Amino acid sequence: MARPRLLLLDEPSLGLAPIAVRSIMEIVATVNRRGTTILLVEQNVRRALALCGRGYVVENGVVALAGSREELLRSDHVRQAYLGM
Repeated sequence: MARPRLLLLDEPSLGLAPIAVRSIMEIVATVNRRGTTILLVEQNVRRALALCGRGYVVENGVVALAGSREELLRSDHVRQAYLGM
């Protein structure tokens, strides 16, 4: 599809080597900068937060947290549970 308005990605980094993950995420960022909205489901929280403007933390099928990248990075829960800080 040429010029989609929305791109849905489910775990695009799953099982890939780190160099491939970096390339994929750079492409995702480029697509987003060109105007496509991206819904990214990703367990690599650091990579996902580096790309997002807004994020949602889903735990056991329920949205546990929502906010901007900055809000989620400041969240004690996100920092402890997902970033090992």
